[in-house]
Amino acid sequence: MKRSLHLLMEGLLFVGSLSSCSREAGPLRELRSEADLSGLTISMTAGNYYDEKYSSREDVTLFRVNSETDGIQAIRQGMADVFVTDDVSISPETCSQWGIRLAFVGEESFDVAFALRKGNEGLREELNRFLTQSKTDGTLSAVIDHWIKGSPAPELPDSAGFSRTEPLRCVTSMNSAPVCFLGEDGVWMGIDADILRRFALWSGRSFEMDFKSFDSAVIALNTGQCDLLSACLYITEDREKSVDFSIPYYACRPGYFVPEREQPEKMGLGERLKLNLVNEDRWKLIVDGLLETIRITFFSILLGTLLGIGVCAMLRSRRWWIRTAARVYGAILQGIPTLVLLLFMFYVILAHTGVNATLVAILTFALFFSWSAGSLFDSAISSVPRGQTEAGLSLGFTPMKTFLGIVFPQALQRGLPHYAGACVELLKGTSIVGYIAIQDLTRASDLIRSRTFDALVPLLVVTLLYFVLAWLIRFLLTLSLKK
Repeated sequence: MKRSLHLLMEGLLFVGSLSSCSREAGPLRELRSEADLSGLTISMTAGNYYDEKYSSREDVTLFRVNSETDGIQAIRQGMADVFVTDDVSISPETCSQWGIRLAFVGEESFDVAFALRKGNEGLREELNRFLTQSKTDGTLSAVIDHWIKGSPAPELPDSAGFSRTEPLRCVTSMNSAPVCFLGEDGVWMGIDADILRRFALWSGRSFEMDFKSFDSAVIALNTGQCDLLSACLYITEDREKSVDFSIPYYACRPGYFVPEREQPEKMGLGERLKLNLVNEDRWKLIVDGLLETIRITFFSILLGTLLGIGVCAMLRSRRWWIRTAARVYGAILQGIPTLVLLLFMFYVILAHTGVNATLVAILTFALFFSWSAGSLFDSAISSVPRGQTEAGLSLGFTPMKTFLGIVFPQALQRGLPHYAGACVELLKGTSIVGYIAIQDLTRASDLIRSRTFDALVPLLVVTLLYFVLAWLIRFLLTLSLKK
């Protein structure tokens, strides 16, 4: 075990050191305007304003990414020449730390607003009144100046308590200073979080905020999983067909980022560990994610095994229609990607039941595991020669005693290694639960990565933890077999 971990650590550090190497220079020419982008590769987050804008230009190559973090990595690793995003999305501190710079700011500007679910006119009118009042008394500009320019923050509005029982449920698809980011002790900070927290106090509500990918956030908004979506959203006619918008609260301009020609001195492993795990107590995200991954895996295996016993019984039934029903059940599960079923369960089937995301994940993975376990149990039992059962019956044992005393031990011996493999596959499959806002190991890594813009350490730590968990599952099941 120690030797395996040592070799794995060395290999990952080597690969990580290669992936973190940035090229010596950015674009060969100085960029001063959008006309200078001709012939370059431009990265941007998929589906946003810049994606639409540059899709029609034949003189540039597009490199679409999922987040600002990936966009920065793209230009640092030479996969793209320029990364374009809102000028406020990447702070000067981040630029200095990771060797990138703002080449120029585009001339156009566009208003951004908060998105609300269609038909929620009451909340929309209330939010608009708050934003109008905040603009009039200068609070809104003071909040923005605080996070962008470092000026003193205005006082929070007075609140005698929460007069409403329902919280203001907000979701964001950004985790980047100064717009919206997860700070110390799990407190959301930044322009958007500050504005929405003040609105919650102003309206007598408690404040909740969660992080989702943009696609999942839009689904959550439209299915009533949240009240407001914050993501520096610009208003378009197409988007207004699906969601409602508040009045604008800020005007963004395009920022074009390129790598510095002289890269900053690379941080050592110790400094990177401190940045990713110690600063802002980010190790707590890893611990919480680890516990959540273990919880989902354990209960999914437990429930899936119980359901698998039922599936096995159906497969071995003497009635053809029961066997057919079991095979149809298996064919359906095998034909649906796990992520698709997870999203369908969370956002459609159980959307309005009040069932929390963790339970939805457990139910989904248990369904998939039940077929794997059931078919595995059936194969293991079938592998025991029929003569073993006949011998037990001829000795006067009942069918149940024959199965438990003769057939089951042999089936267990043959099937347990495959069962352990199925459990490990389920563990690895849980890495997708971040799509429904569960903070598992993978999502904890994404949250840290989006704050530090360092891919190596968060992914390295999570990879090692998954490796250890998989080894423990196999070890414990093998140990039980020896006993």
